[in-house]
Amino acid sequence: MTDRTERDRTAPSTTGRVLRPRAWPSPVRAMTRILNADGSPPVSAPTGTGTGRSAVVDCALYVDGRRQPGDWTYAEALAAARREEHGFVWIGLHQPELAEMTAIAETYGLHELAVEDAVKAEQRPKLERFGDVVFLVLRTARYCEHTELTENSEVVETGQVMLFIGPNFVISVRHGDACRLAPIRADLETKQELLLHGPWAVAYGVTDRVVDLYLEVADQLEDDLDVLEAEVFDRNGRGRIQRIYQMKRELVEFKRAVIPLQRPMMTLTSQVNRDVPKEIRRYFRDVQDHLSRTVEQVNSYDDLLNSILQARLAQVTVDQNNDMRKIAAWAGIAAVWTAIAGIYGMNFENMPELKMTYGYPVVLALMLGVSLSLYRWFRRNGWL
Repeated sequence: MTDRTERDRTAPSTTGRVLRPRAWPSPVRAMTRILNADGSPPVSAPTGTGTGRSAVVDCALYVDGRRQPGDWTYAEALAAARREEHGFVWIGLHQPELAEMTAIAETYGLHELAVEDAVKAEQRPKLERFGDVVFLVLRTARYCEHTELTENSEVVETGQVMLFIGPNFVISVRHGDACRLAPIRADLETKQELLLHGPWAVAYGVTDRVVDLYLEVADQLEDDLDVLEAEVFDRNGRGRIQRIYQMKRELVEFKRAVIPLQRPMMTLTSQVNRDVPKEIRRYFRDVQDHLSRTVEQVNSYDDLLNSILQARLAQVTVDQNNDMRKIAAWAGIAAVWTAIAGIYGMNFENMPELKMTYGYPVVLALMLGVSLSLYRWFRRNGWL
């Protein structure tokens, strides 16, 4: 787990002056400064997004593993959670904009670097620590149903889920629709004993669902690979290389979600990790086992797809050789007619059989007989 500290920065201003490094009272304070239209001093960014739509999907307070009734703002929920011995807040966000995410970060003390990562959603799976807050990034994946695999088929849809896990809160940030978190919340709320372990129970629930989706995608990718393999090796099949290449691209996208998650999972299940409760580490080990199975499947699929691609390329080469042999065979048959007609077309006076009554039909019969003999010979040897 990486521990990243705050950085002092020096940058030129728009007026040409150099701003001296200074300690920020909040990790994200410098990201929340905007000027009013009249040029008045900067104020904190608004809690809504630029589109007027709030990114907060759900904000709930949990005490002793039970969701507390009522509608909560994220500030009120955090204050109430800190008053309770076994209370925590779970905020669910969907594709937040920087303004709203920054306002939440100020309230919950999130680091500016993690906030920037959560808004951009262009991160690989990782696990980082910022003070007493752990930042976990997961890439989600979902199989896209299709009737037929084409050169442009989207087989795997990916997205991201980021988790800020603090002492009294967990903030989930979802990008894309590959993994919806509402069913996970509903399922966890039926498991009071699990939620008693606090924010890390939510982290386990989300991670478990993400990895379960990996398994589903891997199983369905296997069906697509079986279809591709059957088409390539079918005697009458014509598996197009473009379709195989498209499948390989989709598999690479899936690998980018699955493979890098191994290292964060090893950290979460490590015995020296004191952030994760001992009981929750056992649950994470089960998730790690499922992830390892998926990694093995993905690697085997990659090898199989490479073999299918090489086999198809070899088939193309063989087909081209067969075409060249057919062309050569027909050219050999035509050469008989061309050679004989060419010789008798030279118009010499003393040529054999020129004065024969049946010379013309005899020559035609000869050319036809030789051509039939060559045809049978080429057919017997597989050239035609």
